Parts: sequence; C-alpha cells; structure tokens
Amino acid sequence: MLEQLLPNVFWPEIWQASLDTLNMLLGSMLFTVLLGLPLGVLLFLTGPRQLFEQSVLYGALSLVVNILRSVPFVILLILMIPFTELLVGTSLGVAGAIPPLVVGATPFFGRLVETALREVERGIIEATQAMGASTWQIITRALLPEALPGLLAATTVTAITLVSYTAMSGLIGGGGLGDLAVRYGYQRYQPDVMAVTVVLLLVLVQVLQMVGDRLVIHFSRK
Repeated sequence: MLEQLLPNVFWPEIWQASLDTLNMLLGSMLFTVLLGLPLGVLLFLTGPRQLFEQSVLYGALSLVVNILRSVPFVILLILMIPFTELLVGTSLGVAGAIPPLVVGATPFFGRLVETALREVERGIIEATQAMGASTWQIITRALLPEALPGLLAATTVTAITLVSYTAMSGLIGGGGLGDLAVRYGYQRYQPDVMAVTVVLLLVLVQVLQMVGDRLVIHFSRK
C-alpha cells in the first residue's frame, strides 16, 4: 500500500537525508550559539543607556548585523561559495552547508539575545554592580541567568529558522532533505518525494517548538 502511494520514495535515502539535515542543524546551531551569544551580550552592554555604552562600537556592530540579516539566505549561499571552499574544502554536502548557515543565523540570534537581555530588570544589574561584581560576574550571575527563558526562546526560534535554511541549502547541493526535495521532487517531478520531505521537515519543526516551549515554561517557574 505504501509503495503504491509513494512509488518514487527510496526510504534508505530519505533516512540518510534526514540524518544529514540533523547534522547540519546541530553543527550550525552549535557555532551559532557560540558566536551569537557573545555578540548579543556585546550589543546589549554597549547599547544606549547600558553599563558600557559605546555608541561607535554599537553602531558598527549593528550595521554589520543589519547588513547580514538583510541578505536573503539563498544569495548568501552563493556569495559564500568561495569562502566555504577555502574554509572546509568544499561547498557541497553537510560540511559545505554549515558555514553559510552559521553566517546567516548568527546575526539573527545575536539580535534575539540582545532583546532577551533588555528584558532583565535594570535593578538586578545595578544591585549586582553595587555589590562589587566584576563585568564577568554581572554577565554570568545576573544577566544570563535572569534572561534564561528569553534565551531559550531565542534558541528555539533560531533552530527553527535554521531548519528552513538547511532546506534552502539544497538549491546548491547542500545535502539533507532540501537537496532531496530539489533533485527528486522538483527536477524529476516526483511529488511523492517532495511530500515526504515536507512532512519530515514539519515534524522536525514541531518537535523543536514543543521542546523549546517546555524548556521556557520550566525555567520561567524557577
């Protein structure tokens, strides 16, 4: 019955493409958080009326972030092909997709981190500062713990955005479910393959959203 409904679907290939999508998501999310969290903290600290207000630095960082966020991801994929090949040796497959995914998502995540930190009550920061805490202690013991629910929500939104980015990377042979959808669903006119890849991506997004929501609720109760 399933073979009659989905005659063009080769399940081992679907399984491998799903694993590739997960690898791209996990790899790019790791580097996005490692780069985007410090970026967001720096944007917050140097922003207007903040602890270390630096209008020039904040303006420069904001400009770079806004430029990168305004470039459509499909165009960013193409623009980064030479840099990606130089960095990882190829612009194809999982390895070739991760650098543009990170570059595309890091500014987005950084802005979300900045927004989450702005929700922290200023009195908490001032109290920590009055106790003689260092900058590092203010960040690690006041800012980040108090903003944790917002940071988890930002991580969830970014992860879901990265799922759509991984699908788009299939346009240039990035691998994963997006690549399968382009090669079989679009170029070979196999709608059953397209349908399966879309359903799997929807399931992945739903799982990410559910897990993210539960974490936010859990830590909001602390």
